[in-house]
Amino acid sequence: MSFSSRVKEELSRQISPARHCQIAEMAAILSLCGKVQIDEEDHYTIKINTENAAVARKYFTLLKKTFNISTDMIIRRNAYLKKNRTFIVSVCEDGDARKVLLATKLLDEYGEIGENLSVVGNLVIQNPCCRRAFLRGAFLAAGSISDPEKFYHYEIACTTEVKAKQLQGIIGTFDTEARIVQRKKYFVVYVKEGNQIVHLLNVMEAPLALMELENIRILKEMRGSVNRQVNCETANINKTVSAAVKQIEDITCIRDAIGLDHLPEGLCDIARLRLERPDATLKELGEALDPPVGKSGVNHRLRKLSALAEDLREKSKASEWPSGHLEE
Repeated sequence: MSFSSRVKEELSRQISPARHCQIAEMAAILSLCGKVQIDEEDHYTIKINTENAAVARKYFTLLKKTFNISTDMIIRRNAYLKKNRTFIVSVCEDGDARKVLLATKLLDEYGEIGENLSVVGNLVIQNPCCRRAFLRGAFLAAGSISDPEKFYHYEIACTTEVKAKQLQGIIGTFDTEARIVQRKKYFVVYVKEGNQIVHLLNVMEAPLALMELENIRILKEMRGSVNRQVNCETANINKTVSAAVKQIEDITCIRDAIGLDHLPEGLCDIARLRLERPDATLKELGEALDPPVGKSGVNHRLRKLSALAEDLREKSKASEWPSGHLEE
């Protein structure tokens, strides 16, 4: 089972004790994966279609607990994709369907179907607890979370931009910034920050998924910290080795050109010590001198040797240039 499926399974078992929160969650499910059918005799039927058994079970439970009405459930299997099943939960009685639609504010007092579930103007999601329930229902109906081992991504797909902006506004009331992107015929509300996704799981009341995600985040941060430290140490070692190789090349150049005995005593000592101990750090070289010298003192002497070696190389190149040669 994927992480997203585990989240939905947990949310499907989270039933709000308050009736108004149950209605808010049902409103979200109906708004994002429901259909309202009206026959020629003006009879209403409500259906939701979902491929997730947890969503169908949650909707069925909400209908029973909130309205105590009977429902029909049909399970259809795709003839081409045998593993895919679609769960259809229907409220076929006209009176029951109208009762649900009126309670969720999808049907006004004049019998007109609407979906004006804005945060500001609708009593269904006026309270913070109801907005939590609404967001939980929206995620169950049309949401997903990526595997946090790979990357962080939370999204809810909406069929209209109005619904997407409504969800964005609801998420914003919980101090979380969500963005909207159009993907084919859907408007997708998404969040990519790991800490914000953790916060949304807390808002939707999924503590087990929250703890799992937090544990994964901690492990990933630890791995990242260790990797950064190893990379830093490796870079420092490479830098030290490269510097030591260059210093030995410079000292060898001086030795072959004029001999180390012609150097001042301090430069001669550090030059011989570097040749004897090619892997030593500047601190170790300084401690090996008599009297000991600090890192800055060792570095100063090695810089002098490097400058002298460069000067000798330049003189060597000049002496190799053919005498009497004139550039045309």
